[in-house]
Amino acid sequence: MSFLQLVAGRVRVCLPRLCLTALALLAASAFLGTVLRAADSPAALPRLTSLLGETADVQFQKDILRGLTAAFQGQRTLPMPAGWEAIELRLAASADAEVRTLAQALALKFGSQTALTELRKLAVDGRAEMGLRRAALDSLIGVRDMELPKLLQRLVSDPAVRSTAIRALAGFDDSATPVAILAVFPKLLPDERREALNSLASRVAFARPLVAAVVAGAVPRAELTADLVRQLRNLKDDEIARQLDQVWGVMRETNPDQKKEIERYRRLYGAGGSTPGDAPRGRAVFQQICGQCHRLFDAGGQVGPDITGANRGDLSYLLETILFPNAVIPNDYRASTIETKDERVITGIVKEQNGNTLVVQTATEVLTLPRNEVKKIEPSDQSMMPEGLLANLKDQEVRDLLYYVTRPGQVPLPVGSK
Repeated sequence: MSFLQLVAGRVRVCLPRLCLTALALLAASAFLGTVLRAADSPAALPRLTSLLGETADVQFQKDILRGLTAAFQGQRTLPMPAGWEAIELRLAASADAEVRTLAQALALKFGSQTALTELRKLAVDGRAEMGLRRAALDSLIGVRDMELPKLLQRLVSDPAVRSTAIRALAGFDDSATPVAILAVFPKLLPDERREALNSLASRVAFARPLVAAVVAGAVPRAELTADLVRQLRNLKDDEIARQLDQVWGVMRETNPDQKKEIERYRRLYGAGGSTPGDAPRGRAVFQQICGQCHRLFDAGGQVGPDITGANRGDLSYLLETILFPNAVIPNDYRASTIETKDERVITGIVKEQNGNTLVVQTATEVLTLPRNEVKKIEPSDQSMMPEGLLANLKDQEVRDLLYYVTRPGQVPLPVGSK
């Protein structure tokens, strides 16, 4: 008998003072999602939600709710099972915060107006716990609440949930978004600025105001790293491409003479003398242009490989991998361009896809998109790591970066860095 049959059929294994085995409790969350996906049975959901309303076992409620959450990730809406309203009221009164949160998110997928109203209130409640507010936003984003853009545009000024709001705005084609994000851009922390630029680079209608702000000097030119420039060019808009050529230069995807390019940077590095760079300053440069994807020592992202154990002491090898990342591309790091039906363009690594969802790893987040909202997927012969990473740096910044990456251990950031 499968675990799903065990649960849905209400068969209980009863030991003294124990209604569920420890093994079932441990397996429930992960196994429920797997079985529900595989079975795709319309009858399973009503049976499980009915059991939710009957059991008083808080841990068992969590297991079912976690499994349902995993099983239906990426699905915007679900048919409301019979009797759900009463179950929703019962779970909303639970003394356990996780049960209440998970039940509310599930109720939202069922079309509950009560859950919708409460989650909207929670998302903007500055007195509420930050994690609960972010969870509320995630739930509203998941069902694509059409009133959400205006709410998110207000929340870009709220430090507690600003990052979530900025990322989420990329998913809605609303003309007020670029104005809202650019208005707060000077106040954002480095990671938040990166998220803001990614959101603004996701649509032609957002990218044009962004590039205009760079031309006007409102957004520093140095903020446009090579991967952002590539994302902007992936929008295939002539006006954006022309302005990028003016403020950033022509981006070359290949170089006809790799040896000369490597030698040029070797000479540039050597011109710094016996101590070519400053390691703390180099770490700050790494954090800006590399750290969102690569981990080095104890910090960084996990989009690309961890480079701590790489051959970092070999300057020629290091320059070759930085300057020509497309020379050898493992399939795990091959980029694709995804276009949604509402004209959002996403550059990232396709991690998983099936008939219901598409999971994409971008430079800053993992997106789970409903498959029926995706217009096309174009695999690329390019790595997620773009060429031209060093092109926008000053000579001393290049030396600092290379000096830091070749160090045997971690160094502190410069005083005052965030």
